[in-house]
Amino acid sequence: MYNKTKKLAKKVLDNMLGTKEEFTDNDRILVAKGILSQQMQLQSKNIQDYEFKVFSQFGDDGIIQFLTRKAKIINKCFIEFGVEDYSESNTRFLLMNNNWSGLVMDGSEESVNKITKQPYFWKYDLRAIQAFITKKNINALLHEAGWEDIGLLSIDIDGNDYWIWQEIDISKLRPTIVVLEYNSLFGGDKALTIPYKEDFNRTTAHFSNLYWGASFRALVHLSESKEYVFVGCNTAGNNAYFVKKDRLNDLHPASVKEGYVECKFRESRDEKGQLTLKRDKDRVAVIKNLPVFNTETNKEEKL
Repeated sequence: MYNKTKKLAKKVLDNMLGTKEEFTDNDRILVAKGILSQQMQLQSKNIQDYEFKVFSQFGDDGIIQFLTRKAKIINKCFIEFGVEDYSESNTRFLLMNNNWSGLVMDGSEESVNKITKQPYFWKYDLRAIQAFITKKNINALLHEAGWEDIGLLSIDIDGNDYWIWQEIDISKLRPTIVVLEYNSLFGGDKALTIPYKEDFNRTTAHFSNLYWGASFRALVHLSESKEYVFVGCNTAGNNAYFVKKDRLNDLHPASVKEGYVECKFRESRDEKGQLTLKRDKDRVAVIKNLPVFNTETNKEEKL
């Protein structure tokens, strides 16, 4: 272990000096194991204090490791959909570090084919399905997995997330942890989602790529109705975490008012698809007056 760590330290230094030697998956996992051992000493109840990134887009790998240690996990298996080619995902570290079984789904045949050609696909118990998720097919797809009481469910489809989570029958699936992506540009005070459209596509719905998904408040209320407790958001302001009420163990609910995090990343596009890097209220102005559905009033309104 010492020699491996020494070689990895040299690789990190070389990378900083500009040689840019590629890090392997094993390198990244080895570094994460060191972080995990240090985190065992932490006593914080704030999930953001456990953040680190291996394969997740932001610090979600660390959060998920913390929650899986603390919550009551019955079966070490996960389902994640909206994974693209799985190069960035919320569950790949669980697969490769913790040896969980998994099912991933994405609407792109090209992306799913790429997943099945990766070495991790045969080294671990992973299934990959090409499917464009709708209210009509989601429960059939989940039923085919044949799992009950799964450890984690992650929903990130950049569109009908609220409607799909609402539609999912959890009577058998009963995930312990649920990760839901929210659109912080919809604000933290209103329960809003895009109106359901079966073939919704984020890029074609509006050129800015900012009009998609649901607000934090809408997802919190829906999750509470399914007996899930909000335990925090990541610091990036795009993922909210929920744990099944009867499996919290010593995890503590987070304040919904204080737990909301506004995103700062700048992903807006112009009509030609080029990044405009708009920030703060300028981002919201681009999608102002587009239709949204208020899940508390059950009426459509303008953003």
